[in-house]
Amino acid sequence: MTVNKLYVQSEQSALLMASGFVKGKKLPLIPGTKPSTHNAQLLVSTGIPSLDHVIGGGLPIGSILLIEDTYGNYANIMLKYFIAEGILVSHNSFIASRDTKPAQFLSEIPAVANDSSTGNKTETNEEMQIAWRYQNLKLVDSSPSGSQVFGHYFDLTKTMDKEKIDRTQVTEWDGENILCRTNAFEKQEFVDLLKSVEETLSKGQFLVSDSPEKRNILRIALRSLGSRLWMCDKEEDTKNDLLRFFYCFRALLRNSYAVATITFPVQFYHNEDALVHRLEHLADTVVGLESFAGSDKEANPVFKDYHGLMHIKKVSAFNTLAPHCPHSMDLAFKLRRKKFLIEVLHMPPELGDTAQREQDDVACGSGSTRSSVLEF
Repeated sequence: MTVNKLYVQSEQSALLMASGFVKGKKLPLIPGTKPSTHNAQLLVSTGIPSLDHVIGGGLPIGSILLIEDTYGNYANIMLKYFIAEGILVSHNSFIASRDTKPAQFLSEIPAVANDSSTGNKTETNEEMQIAWRYQNLKLVDSSPSGSQVFGHYFDLTKTMDKEKIDRTQVTEWDGENILCRTNAFEKQEFVDLLKSVEETLSKGQFLVSDSPEKRNILRIALRSLGSRLWMCDKEEDTKNDLLRFFYCFRALLRNSYAVATITFPVQFYHNEDALVHRLEHLADTVVGLESFAGSDKEANPVFKDYHGLMHIKKVSAFNTLAPHCPHSMDLAFKLRRKKFLIEVLHMPPELGDTAQREQDDVACGSGSTRSSVLEF
């Protein structure tokens, strides 16, 4: 079967899953999923409730979340949350990484926070030290809604219990033993990774055409795809391999009950030939992280409460002509011990405290004998 035929069939399967029916049967209830209120698409949580809220409720089944990060620190933390959420709701996992062993990555998966039930409330009780005109603006709701909890909070200071991880099926891939080769790719690791994903989908009965007794979801985490270890000797070969891989990988996901999160180091690509834009087009949801570490914004008082900016570059548009639109595009993130929070970026007040105001008032009237009354 050619790649074009596989791509067309995969898009048709995605429409069937998006509409809620497969071969005339309704989609089964799967733990850790919920139907979207916007288009009835089956969703899973990213592991970050505030991110779920921003992108429209969660990640659609059969979709790709692309996280662009310059240094990869925060993107890899989000990847850990993605896998931790899957382990907590008994989803199967597929972890692929070349620069870090998947076993090492798995050992650093955070444990669920004990106060997750109380952590759903946003910090509205604290006095907001912002300008009066922004006090009534709605913040990004970082809490799951409804009677069923969808998305959890995780404590980065604690690692998940190994017994809990062992209860779920986790497939690891590090690219050391290449078993599959082809002339279509210059870097054979791409071929072997695609083959491993395909075998995992087939053996686990995650394909739409399969009829297992109990449906489950496969979460695929690809760490630092496109880094130095993925590059070919020639820059043109690297770009061609990346595009071919995304096309084939997307076709596999569209035909299965799986969802993928990919972290991509954009600092290695100048995007002169629009490679990054083409990869963003192939992905379904694209998030860009702009860290303040080492930049001039780190010392800017406007950003003192945050660790970086979040750019929502693309939101998935399955089964709809009007995709979800975030309440605000001016978003910032901050990493806490038990939360990765995404909030609307507010401008700080022009005057920070009352003492400063009093000093300014005195300064304004210092040249007059009556400082409390303005004379014209």
